[in-house]
Amino acid sequence: MRGDLIRVLSDIEEKANELKLDGYEPDVVLVGLEAYEFIKEQVREEFGGDEEILELSGLKIRLLEELGGDAVVIDTKALGYAPAAKRLRIVQ
Repeated sequence: MRGDLIRVLSDIEEKANELKLDGYEPDVVLVGLEAYEFIKEQVREEFGGDEEILELSGLKIRLLEELGGDAVVIDTKALGYAPAAKRLRIVQ
């Protein structure tokens, strides 16, 4: 459903912008397996095809099974010494 894809992309961009306002440079979105499958299904419904999704809103995707239906937008350069991450729910 198109609305779900727009919601996911908007939420990711919102979290990335929050990090930018805090002085960070988000570059990766960690995505749980359930969330990844949900996003992949939305993209397939909207655009067709069955390719892997490598990027969302300009951020590289990395799978982290433990996140389940959630995602975390992070700045990988600052993550070890600063709160450079924002979590969001993908699968409602």
